[in-house]
Amino acid sequence: MRGKVITLACGSVLAISALTPITPVAAAQPVSLAAQQSEAHQRFDALPPDLRGQLAGHWFDAGKGKLTVAVQTEEAAARARAAGVEAVRVQRGAADLDRLLGQVRALVGDGVPGVFSWGVDVRDNQVDVTVNTSRRTRDTDRFLEEVRAFGDGVHVVETRSQQRQQAGTVQAGSPWWPGSESNCSVGFGATDTNGGKHFLTAGHCTNDANQAAYGQSGQQNRIGTSNVGGTRSVNAREGDMGVVAVTEAGWALSPAVNTWGQPAVTVTGSAEAMVGDRVCHSGNTSKWQCGEVKYTHKAVDYGGGLVIEDLTWTTACSLGGDSGGGWLLGDKAVGLHDGGPSQCVQNPTDDGDLSIFQPVGEALRKWGLTLVTGGSSDTTAPTAPANPRATGTTASSVSLAWDASTDNVGVTAYDVYNGGTIATTVTGTTATVGNLKADNDYTFTIKAKDAAGNTSAASAAVTARTRPGSGDAEPPTTPGNLRATGTTASSVSLAWDASTDNVGVTGYEVLNGTSTATRVTGTTATVTGLTADTAYSFAVRAVDAAGNQSKQTAAITVRTSGNTGGRTFTNDTDYPIRDYQVAVSAVRSTAAGAAGNPITVEVDVTHTCLEDLNVTLVAPSGRTYPLLRTPGGNYTCHPFPAGRTFSVVPVAGEQATGTWTVRIGDNGPGDTGVLSGWSVTV
Repeated sequence: MRGKVITLACGSVLAISALTPITPVAAAQPVSLAAQQSEAHQRFDALPPDLRGQLAGHWFDAGKGKLTVAVQTEEAAARARAAGVEAVRVQRGAADLDRLLGQVRALVGDGVPGVFSWGVDVRDNQVDVTVNTSRRTRDTDRFLEEVRAFGDGVHVVETRSQQRQQAGTVQAGSPWWPGSESNCSVGFGATDTNGGKHFLTAGHCTNDANQAAYGQSGQQNRIGTSNVGGTRSVNAREGDMGVVAVTEAGWALSPAVNTWGQPAVTVTGSAEAMVGDRVCHSGNTSKWQCGEVKYTHKAVDYGGGLVIEDLTWTTACSLGGDSGGGWLLGDKAVGLHDGGPSQCVQNPTDDGDLSIFQPVGEALRKWGLTLVTGGSSDTTAPTAPANPRATGTTASSVSLAWDASTDNVGVTAYDVYNGGTIATTVTGTTATVGNLKADNDYTFTIKAKDAAGNTSAASAAVTARTRPGSGDAEPPTTPGNLRATGTTASSVSLAWDASTDNVGVTGYEVLNGTSTATRVTGTTATVTGLTADTAYSFAVRAVDAAGNQSKQTAAITVRTSGNTGGRTFTNDTDYPIRDYQVAVSAVRSTAAGAAGNPITVEVDVTHTCLEDLNVTLVAPSGRTYPLLRTPGGNYTCHPFPAGRTFSVVPVAGEQATGTWTVRIGDNGPGDTGVLSGWSVTV
């Protein structure tokens, strides 16, 4: 029997066990570049926490093949260079950039016409705001006047195009189909704590709760169920990510990436992309495409109230139908495809033509999933580090050095053990182990490892005694001037002045009441998942490397924004309606409480054949409400009436707050149209 096959996210393959595996060939990108990027990530991870806390940004410089960091002081620059890292002096620190970004975010609020992205450009040490001037209004001009008053720390980029969340056409290859809708691309395979099988994909592909997922058009070859229970899909400020449960017999998960005729790649783990990284993605429509990361943690406004924060923007080409496909950094999974331009643009110079992905680590953590990974052809371990020695001690630390190991491919890092526990991981041949007790003996060993995960035998043991005296028991000072910098119906943005410490502050804990809402390394944070028109109490405390905590700041009370525009919400963006595709438009409701009875939907559609169309309303809960269904069989076409209004009765308990979506599927040939706007009254 022939096996079923579906490519997981830009690559990972779902296949029955009888499937012939992909034959590995050469590496997907030059080994030197991949090795340089890997070393850059390892050097960043090995930077001391107090130095990382002074960075205004970091990126991979492909020209030099090295990690570059932005700092404000020559002392920090010297420390970075001593760690083998390029360093540049900049005018603004992380706190300055976070403050500017918070001010921009507060001005944007729930959206400004034409303003479709905002975030920090670490290489230019500024906040970028991108505006589609074709959608400019008086509100846009007022916004630009205010944002330019912030000074040269905010740079406005004007364009006449922008991204969209992409919908696909039905093509042979490696898609998956949500029910009877047009295809998306499948994401990375993952398992839960019970061994259950799943794959990750885009949240805007999984918005319908408990929807059947198929590996073939026409609702054939069922794989499993999308968004089980309505709790496994997000397409909002939090991100664009969703989960499909693989439940049907015969389907297995594979780490092999479909590279569409290019050299094969097997996923070996996950990583977080940095600016300057060379990344690639695989999708059902654009196939295998590569480009450079231009921004990380940058927001996008797709219109209709759909704002998504903390996305990664790249120069790689993408097309409709790629949604949900996987992005890779070498052989590491880094993201799930979110959106891009309306056409494939190679080497784009306009930010409106960039492709965007959702970091994959956030999705794995949110649902407690483990990425499906494969092995490597490199099975040779490095030699054991030689001549380990103590080079210095304090009351709370021991400094060590050793001779470099060798490897058939290359040593990528060293694990330093304090007894049987890893104390630190470094890329060079020196390390300092801190947080030790004074006047105590400690025994250390070192192991080398390579990019394939092979680990050497342990070095000879070296014993050192810390000096008498006290370790670091001094807590940081209390953060100053805690303030709110912006609110939405579901989030509050905060900022504060930095704490000081005798050794170095490593982070801050943001408290919502008595519970820790988030942990950050800078002096700004956004707390999400809040309820509209509700007062919250926030405080912040600083933490150092020894775990000492400062006193909490005085609490401040902040109220989330409520519904100030009634209970009717509108999206006037034009969406084309094409044969055998689905037009999707969303609005964000901030109305509180239960949805009204009935819910009223007004749809403004131009189309020559009403009978070709299915119209569906999707509630924030993921529940669907059919508004119009194609009759089937032989029928005579009639034009869609202007401004048609539908009414539906919601199920008990349906809440008004959240993203409401209208979906218009064209199930007939030979007719085209436009969804020019719609509104929902809840």
